[in-house]
Amino acid sequence: MKELTKKAYELRKDVIEMIYRSKAGHIGGDLSVMDILTVLYFKVMNVSPENFKEDTRDRFILSKGHCADALYIVLGEKGFFDKQEAIETFSAYQSKFIGHPNTEVNGVEINSGSLGHGLSLGVGMSLAAKMDQKKYRTYVVLGDGEMAEGSNYEAMMAASQYGLDNLCATVDLNGLQISGTTKEVMSTDSLADKFASFGWHVIEVEDGNDCKQLVKAYEEAKICKGKPSVVLAHTIKGKGVSYMENQKGWHHGVMTKEQYEQAVKEIEEVLS
Repeated sequence: MKELTKKAYELRKDVIEMIYRSKAGHIGGDLSVMDILTVLYFKVMNVSPENFKEDTRDRFILSKGHCADALYIVLGEKGFFDKQEAIETFSAYQSKFIGHPNTEVNGVEINSGSLGHGLSLGVGMSLAAKMDQKKYRTYVVLGDGEMAEGSNYEAMMAASQYGLDNLCATVDLNGLQISGTTKEVMSTDSLADKFASFGWHVIEVEDGNDCKQLVKAYEEAKICKGKPSVVLAHTIKGKGVSYMENQKGWHHGVMTKEQYEQAVKEIEEVLS
């Protein structure tokens, strides 16, 4: 768990550098979701550069596609491509490392980011696995802001109807979106009750930035039979950088040189 936590902070540092270089990126959500992505790719999912073309691999969909920055860094660290290329060319002219997941990038399953669609895609992949009698699992990471989209609830209903116990959704519950708190913009409380009412197995993670709690949650999801599972991960937007934490202004923000240096210093202090 210490190694996973360390890796998550190392990857946060990479995201900070990438966004500072490019002057673009959804840094607040990148930092809140990094522990989730790290645990999934380095502990939970059966997916790698070696098996990515095989139909036995697990599938991953980043429904909150505006946090592609974090996904690129994790995929690069996993060995799908040269991570430094992503850091140096993110959002640059003619770069394949654009602001939402791009299937031209090795390791990306789906072009996503039109919020509210990722879970429906995950249902389709999971149902296909059942029909083809394949053992792979599908993981979908959503933002809490996009849970106001009605298409999610159609997907939740279908996943339960077909008993998709090979589907695991995760909601990155950082409580903020671009224009305010999720409660102010469009309250979806209580998501636990909503998912449960649709027949899902609900796993609440009190600290969604704690790798140990996340690993335990995903292990529980794997052994759940007969119904889909959802991990409700309570995270901190901007996690790891003091002046960004729980600040809606850092949903998307460009750091000054001084802010960049402070962010790097704070991450390095955690790693030391």
